[in-house]
Amino acid sequence: MPAARRAGSQVLTGRIDDWRSEYAYTLGEQAFIYGFPYVYNAQIRYNWVTQPRDRTHIPYAAVNHFWHASSLLDATFRDVSCPNIDTLYSFAWVNLSNEPIILSHPDMGDRYFTFELVGITSDNFGYVGQRTTGSKAGQFALVGPGWSGDLPPDVARIEPAPSPWIVVVGRTLVADAADVANVRALQRQYRLTPLSQWGVPHARVPQRRNVLKPVSMTEDPLGPWKTLNAMLAENPPPEHHEVLLRQFAEIGVGPGLDVEDQPVAVKQSLARVAAIGTPLLQQQILSGDWATLVHGWRYPPPQVGRFGDDFLKRAAEQSLVGMTCNDPEEAVYLVNFDDADGVRLSGAHRYQLRFAPGCLPPVDAFWSLTAYDTDLNLIPNPVDRYAIGDRTTGLVYDSDGGLTLYMQAKSPGPDKEANWLPCTKEGEWFVVLRMYRPHPEVVDAVWHCPGITRVG
Repeated sequence: MPAARRAGSQVLTGRIDDWRSEYAYTLGEQAFIYGFPYVYNAQIRYNWVTQPRDRTHIPYAAVNHFWHASSLLDATFRDVSCPNIDTLYSFAWVNLSNEPIILSHPDMGDRYFTFELVGITSDNFGYVGQRTTGSKAGQFALVGPGWSGDLPPDVARIEPAPSPWIVVVGRTLVADAADVANVRALQRQYRLTPLSQWGVPHARVPQRRNVLKPVSMTEDPLGPWKTLNAMLAENPPPEHHEVLLRQFAEIGVGPGLDVEDQPVAVKQSLARVAAIGTPLLQQQILSGDWATLVHGWRYPPPQVGRFGDDFLKRAAEQSLVGMTCNDPEEAVYLVNFDDADGVRLSGAHRYQLRFAPGCLPPVDAFWSLTAYDTDLNLIPNPVDRYAIGDRTTGLVYDSDGGLTLYMQAKSPGPDKEANWLPCTKEGEWFVVLRMYRPHPEVVDAVWHCPGITRVG
């Protein structure tokens, strides 16, 4: 017994550093998942506000200013995962710390458009657009947390933002390449005006670009944690997260904290978490575990767009997959990685998707099917076609009125090329079916998209 007691004592005392390290690692994983949107959005904000690159496709605009896409996206775009090419984007990073910012747009006629309003955690908090506020010209106050005051009588108040920093994600539908000029003319009339400058003739919004610079992991293995702590200080978390943040504080994670103050074992574990955190979230996306599976299609949960305290889904399926996701009433995205037999889609094979007569996606706006590689990017192809849908010119319908789409790396032949969605030549790929302003049967998962059939 004394020997056993000594052996047990040695195990306990000899592994105290390991215990601290493992505790920091497991708690760090939770903190990374919780804080991922803050870190991810900090990098996107810094890139879009301070780093001029290809301004046609990659956002670059000062704080409280719109950047507008001037052409439809293609496979060179790498800044946001799973981009759509049905609309011209209009992005803006907005700071509501000091005063409201008024978003205004012209009369949009019958054209689909939306301004998705997104907090720093990637959760939506409101919309301006065709579905929610109508198509007539309008002015809408974006108000930060805790602001109280009077607004001009011609300005409508939107639900207050949950964070001082928000991003506005504008989408304006483009019918085809010839329609781009019309959309550009509308974009030039989109405005973001500080309340203090509202009604001032020829008011000029300052060109502010001094935003937090994230700490890169290539410079510092603890970089994501330092960025997270700074972002949490800049955008205070909700009060009901206080218990969780008290736990994270034990390993140096929280508003105003410094992870450098932690013991070496803790810092080593945090560096380990930072290295595997994003790949972990990528695997969560590709697993499809977050969705209801119908014929291979992942139907999103009804909470998508506003996952709130479901931190894993908020980080992976909402933030990493594309910075944010629409509310289901605005758009439903169905993701499919597999054919009808449950085998992963591969560039080595050919596939078909057939909608029976009268069974096309039921929407009030539009639908499209887009192919992506496993890096969540558009797929380069010889005909520069990245999506196919209800606005695709020249679609050929089946003799019975159904619609067959062909998904493969090589052309299916001249008679079928109008219905061809190119995919990768090798490796795995996946598709996203977007349905904007979907009918209730889509939101409730009553309408079922047919499976993708492998034909060669």
